[in-house]
Amino acid sequence: MIKINVISGFLGAGKTTLIKKLVKEAYCGEKVVLIENEFGEIGIDGGFLRDAGIEITEMNSGCICCSLVGDFGKALCKVIDEMEPERIVIEPSGVGKLSDIVRAVASSAEGKAEICGTAAVVDAGKCKMYMKNFGEFFNDQIETADAIILSHSKKLSEERIKEAVGLLHAHNPDATVITTEWEELSGSKILEAMESKSALSERLRSFIESEAVKKEEDEHCHCHDDHETDSCGHDHDHHDHEHEHCHCHGDEHDHEHEHVHEHGDGCSCGCHGHHADEVFSSWGVETAVKYTEEQIRSILEEFDEDPAYGMILRAKGIVEATDGGWIHFDYVPGEIDVRRGSSEVTGRICVIGSGLNEEKISALFRA
Repeated sequence: MIKINVISGFLGAGKTTLIKKLVKEAYCGEKVVLIENEFGEIGIDGGFLRDAGIEITEMNSGCICCSLVGDFGKALCKVIDEMEPERIVIEPSGVGKLSDIVRAVASSAEGKAEICGTAAVVDAGKCKMYMKNFGEFFNDQIETADAIILSHSKKLSEERIKEAVGLLHAHNPDATVITTEWEELSGSKILEAMESKSALSERLRSFIESEAVKKEEDEHCHCHDDHETDSCGHDHDHHDHEHEHCHCHGDEHDHEHEHVHEHGDGCSCGCHGHHADEVFSSWGVETAVKYTEEQIRSILEEFDEDPAYGMILRAKGIVEATDGGWIHFDYVPGEIDVRRGSSEVTGRICVIGSGLNEEKISALFRA
């Protein structure tokens, strides 16, 4: 039976970094295939991960959790049948719902492969802010994970980390929460924590079974969409709300932002059941423009300083440098990483967020 690990995490949490660590320190000697999905037209992370020496099946132009569920099932079966790996690592889009991945794997790979560990990588400093503003997506990853792995916690106080753990346990009391800095743990130790809940935990089995029952009920319910509640007793969501998005850039201010949506208990970016592409958008471009590291850093700082670009949750890219070589960069609110890396056939930039001003972003990158 082929082992499957699903490593989720909200935008910029550090999934790619964790996968690199697991490949180097835990998956040694195994034939590993990564199925990666990115939200947006322009794929970036594949370039980062190829340096780790693993095979990649990459899917863009949407999110595994919504428009690509069917394609995902086909891709998974093709990987199993044609590549014959010993292990498959699935990295969903940062705005993907982990529950949908578990559901899709269970229906597509039965008898051939099984999930033996799921993880949600969580930026400890942004946990509270993302719960408030993007709970429908963020909380789903937490609630479905066997292990919750904190990232970016080095600069946080013990009190802030304790608060984050409390919030996470409130949504998933059964998960193993890893608070130790990654460099202090081996990849094999992290993998052990992910897989200690058995091949597919009772919690996830119950979830899959309950979803199957729910789907059967929905199929037998011939309700009309013009009522909030009708004679069959089912509530209906119409997705006709106006959405506002707070421009909270930087984790040090997350306590200042109240939840801006009023769509019911547990809802954040709209009524329950939204697809990622109804809440988030992306801007991406392939470019031959050359930059200096200082120019890239200055561009990314603009996202923190000027809310007119929209609520930028993630920016990443590989671009050619003016002095030769290539620049790799990553951005999440309040954190910028600009470094040198391997070359690509052309430059690629991707920006993900909510309420994006694409014209203004394009002008900023001179794209």
